[in-house]
Amino acid sequence: MYTYQAAATRSWSSDAITQANEDPMSIKKEMNRWEETTLKQVTDRFPERKESFQLSSGIETPRLGVPEGPACEYESKLGFPGEYPFTRGVQPTMYRGRFWTMRQYAGFATAEESNRRYRYLLENGQTGLSVAFDLPTQIGYDADDPMSLGEVGKVGVSISSVEEMAALFEQIPLDKVSTSMTINAPAGVLLAMYIAVARRQGVEMKALRGTIQNDILKEYVARGTYIFPPEPSMRLITDIFQFCSQEIPGWNTISISGYHIREAGSTAAQEVAFTLADGIAYVQAAIEAGLDVDDFGPQLSFFFNAHNNLFEEAAKFRAARRLWAGVMRERFKARNPKSWMLRFHTQTAGSTLTAQQPENNVARVTIQALAAVLGGTQSLHTNSMDEALWLPTERSVQVALRTQQVIACESGVADSVDPLGGSYLVEHLTDEIERIAGEYIRKIDDLGGALPAIEKGYIQREIQDAAYAAQQAVETGEQVVVGVNRFQVDDEINLERLAIDPAVEAGVRERLAALRAGRDPARVADLQSRLDRAARGDDNLMPLFIECVENCLTLGEICNTLRGVWGEYQARGF
Repeated sequence: MYTYQAAATRSWSSDAITQANEDPMSIKKEMNRWEETTLKQVTDRFPERKESFQLSSGIETPRLGVPEGPACEYESKLGFPGEYPFTRGVQPTMYRGRFWTMRQYAGFATAEESNRRYRYLLENGQTGLSVAFDLPTQIGYDADDPMSLGEVGKVGVSISSVEEMAALFEQIPLDKVSTSMTINAPAGVLLAMYIAVARRQGVEMKALRGTIQNDILKEYVARGTYIFPPEPSMRLITDIFQFCSQEIPGWNTISISGYHIREAGSTAAQEVAFTLADGIAYVQAAIEAGLDVDDFGPQLSFFFNAHNNLFEEAAKFRAARRLWAGVMRERFKARNPKSWMLRFHTQTAGSTLTAQQPENNVARVTIQALAAVLGGTQSLHTNSMDEALWLPTERSVQVALRTQQVIACESGVADSVDPLGGSYLVEHLTDEIERIAGEYIRKIDDLGGALPAIEKGYIQREIQDAAYAAQQAVETGEQVVVGVNRFQVDDEINLERLAIDPAVEAGVRERLAALRAGRDPARVADLQSRLDRAARGDDNLMPLFIECVENCLTLGEICNTLRGVWGEYQARGF
């Protein structure tokens, strides 16, 4: 079994430690080596931003702060950005080269309305799209299914067919924009629709960039939008790994998600542990399916939450990177350094937003976004001030996006790589989160891995206990929530509200009926029959998904065919 050990013991021989202790300039020498090799390879191709990194006092912000003195502990625990163990970041220049991808999670009502919001966000400086699907889409039902009644377009955009997907990305060139899609159980089908739309635009698959969440294990413990039992669900995931490694090398095949684990009530260390345990399960499943770890490892990505404790959150991201680098290199013997990198998207914490004094949420989101940036995120979504009340308006979304832009362009925190590195507090917190998360991962390994731990209810109970303790702290006043249990005011909320017109559902249903009326019934029946047979076999399902959606089979028709073969997952009580 892989042994999780203190990061300081992972590298450096006794001779190297002796030499470092005898030579207090060795860290500077290592930094010079890093500048001439790893850093230079990147800056020769992607120069740093041209604006000044000088502070108002005339002090030049250093690219990277390093300690003076022996290098042994520094090198093994921290190293340099872009190098193992990636504690200080996965890229040598981080935001001195370019800022993180700014995404605003958006989607509501119809494809056309969501498309207008996407183009509004892009016009306001957003640099990547993030699609929110409604509940029926997330669990594989068409908008006209009886199960969808009353839910169409409410918490995201309704997508039942490739025609709606095409409308969603109208006038948005898919070879120019990176798209993230929060979709799990039917992720392969929605990816197939995205590919089909790209083909209509004349865009080759290899040019596509983006991410599908595709993380079913956290659905079983924290979110609930599952469809199929674990075994076929894991098959769908590994089919996507294999297909994308060959056809869409720039696509992130999974976003292993701690966000929803944290929203369900976990601690920061539990978020790291349970997310990485899920990641281990996916890597193991892919290897058992015959894939080479370095074929799919570079396409794995992660998704984390950012809460209010600035230093804990920044340390959490650094600890997660270091842990994952060790898992991939030592446990799974990955050889490609890109397979060792934990690249992640961050969303600010929806569970911390309050309906009381909603303007206070701007301050919360700012702190949370700052923690993500200080922790080295690759992309970021900032929640809007009104999300505890209703779907965000254009105005509140613009404020949320501007929050990222102010942090990027005005705060100075993007001018140095890993600016918190070397802080006694942050390094202590990083070590402690790594230690606690490692202990959890060992426990999960002892239970047989993430899936057995889920089936035994271990992870669910740990999250529930943490959530209960956190709520107790709020109710007793030990944890202050401004405007809720302290500093309350009796004030009327006067914010603009976004409401979904009830007529949206009827309109979507009518268009779906027209789509079905215009298809070749024999062709539809043949594809459904082929899909049934393929689901009973072991061929990769992605090419058939693409063929199905290009012939206008709907999301519900495809998922219902799979339901007929695999059944549905039934959650157990613990």
